[in-house]
Amino acid sequence: MLKEINKKILMSGNEAIGEAAVKAGCGFYAGYPITPQNELIAYMARRMKEKNLPFVQAESELAAINMVFGAAVSGIRAMTSSSSPGISLKQEGISYLAGCQLPAVIVNVMRAGPGLGNITSAQSDYFQATRGGGHGDYFTIVLAPWSAQEAAEVTDKAFDLADYYRNPVLVLADAIVGQMMEPVDFSYKNKSQKNIISKCWALNGAKNRPSNIIRSLFLKEGVLEQFNEKLRLKRLKINKNEQRFSTYKAKDAEYLIIAYGSQARIAFEAVDLLRMQNINAGLFRPISLWPYPERGLKSVAKKTKKILVVEQSLGQMVEDARLSLPGETIHFLGKAGGGIPSAAEIVRFFKKIK
Repeated sequence: MLKEINKKILMSGNEAIGEAAVKAGCGFYAGYPITPQNELIAYMARRMKEKNLPFVQAESELAAINMVFGAAVSGIRAMTSSSSPGISLKQEGISYLAGCQLPAVIVNVMRAGPGLGNITSAQSDYFQATRGGGHGDYFTIVLAPWSAQEAAEVTDKAFDLADYYRNPVLVLADAIVGQMMEPVDFSYKNKSQKNIISKCWALNGAKNRPSNIIRSLFLKEGVLEQFNEKLRLKRLKINKNEQRFSTYKAKDAEYLIIAYGSQARIAFEAVDLLRMQNINAGLFRPISLWPYPERGLKSVAKKTKKILVVEQSLGQMVEDARLSLPGETIHFLGKAGGGIPSAAEIVRFFKKIK
């Protein structure tokens, strides 16, 4: 039983995502067990039953994503979750969702790879998440929380963004965020549900209206090109409107650390340690990984002398930082395979490049 602390609930990041999904009106969930997101699928199994809503433990990841496709076609808010190898198996279905302009929420609680790797935390799925992951010209909106509280809040937002843009939204958490226990306050609800729009496109019966057609196959010459141009314009709109980030002591920072997810928490401590040594450091934390918050980064980085990207990978987000700040020298500190840079290690690295 989850313990309440001053109207907050002590729960893991995985459980916070599940509760936020239920509160956001998730009407269908399908998934397949894989560590380190198993607490999420177990939580959804219990909560969806309590709400008398369909929960399916599918026979495979492929089956799960295609069940979500079927639910999304009918206009129901639908979600699936998995971890890195499982998300790879879902990529064809995610491409079909994007190709049919269907809203859905996909949660990836990342583990170390490649291959089966291990079940420790990693951030090495960044390229897969932010570059579409499957075949064709499409992007998914990607939101990356750094706490159990934010995991709940971005999950809630993910459903609204998916509906508004008719596009899959990926919640990208690492195993540390998914597994750690923290107090979560759900009082943010329901600030954004007033923005829910009519799903006049859904296949929910054609009584008293013309039939709707949802497809991603366009064989007539030029039609697919026109459709992809429509997707491109939607991508530009998302890029303009949905860049999200947070900062810490960045206003006067001469030395800037860029990190997301659990690594931003470690960088947060490193900033304080550097400040104690009279080094004006600050933190820039992307919350939307796609669209990458390049406008915010450019604004924050105007006065910085040195920039360091910290990741739990061999170097992926660092490429978007470099694309956002052409001409700037951006240093990198990363570990893969479950390794975690410590705050002290970040401080030592920064002092070397200072």
